Amino acid sequence: MTSGTSRQLHPPPGGGGKEKGHGTLRLPPDAAGIARAAEMVRAGGLVAMPTETVYGLAADATSPDAVARIYAAKGRPSFNPLIVHLPDIETARHLARFSPEAEALAASFWPGPLTLVVPPGPQHGLAPAVTAGLPTVALRVPAHPVARALIAAAGRPLAAPSANPSGRISPTTADHVLEGLSGRIEAVIDAGPCPVGIESTILAVTETGVRLLRPGGISPETIREKTGIELLGPQGKAVLAPGMLHSHYAPHAPLRLDVTAPPPGAVHVGFGPDRPGELTLSAEGDLAEAARNLFAVLRVADERAARRGAVITVAPIPRRGVGIAINDRLARAAAPREAPES
Repeated sequence: MTSGTSRQLHPPPGGGGKEKGHGTLRLPPDAAGIARAAEMVRAGGLVAMPTETVYGLAADATSPDAVARIYAAKGRPSFNPLIVHLPDIETARHLARFSPEAEALAASFWPGPLTLVVPPGPQHGLAPAVTAGLPTVALRVPAHPVARALIAAAGRPLAAPSANPSGRISPTTADHVLEGLSGRIEAVIDAGPCPVGIESTILAVTETGVRLLRPGGISPETIREKTGIELLGPQGKAVLAPGMLHSHYAPHAPLRLDVTAPPPGAVHVGFGPDRPGELTLSAEGDLAEAARNLFAVLRVADERAARRGAVITVAPIPRRGVGIAINDRLARAAAPREAPES
């Protein structure tokens, strides 16, 4: 972790600052910055924290008022549940009921980019809005040292969806957070780019098997190799976990996928040495690098497309390993912008 001093950032016109009437603080990822962030969280504030996947908007998951502020700051639909971030599996067992399959998955991938959707325990103590009325709760133990330090310092479970306006491109740097939420939240802990760059894999552990609700940083192949568990596909179109909305992770410009011959003027995003573009997810064709770069590249492409009145096109990405998650995010980003039903 690096050290430094906090820097005051003023909100855009019309933004309601939360830090004594001012804007959002940029905090360093050192002991003092984390202590300040934990103080804000315990007081019911919102703090964007880095995780290994993307930046999350953290609040006290036991406080109804704090959780309500997450939904308000993001403009998030009330039927879309939140992931609760925890320090360890022991804490998770106090909040939820863990089957042998859930135990095996947690033992293999926690801390890490895996979210488990499991039945809550009878005395979980979480704010009702965390589960969005569902009979399950989504839990994760992150691996990022700053996230882990904030959870420990706050001393309570943290609800933390991605720290961006709902439905828009996920943030992988503190600057991305501030582009969308400055003036709406107390602070962001700036620890640089997120190392994985794509959200966690979400698995629902049910009586009939383990279902893949959202592909992410851990592939189905890796899960099978480490646990022997064969994943079932999602069932129906109901929103059972974060990241399942049809339109999500979206740029403002139209997005076209699997394009090998982009039209004139398009902002083309390439992949690999044989599919170059104006921008590229990975010049070498490395899927892990493409995942790390995905949201940052989409942001740059969106800015260029806006200046030129152009569309964004993306070269084909292999559908294997983390490429499954990359294609999932791109498909949701390209989906028609339909108003969600409440």
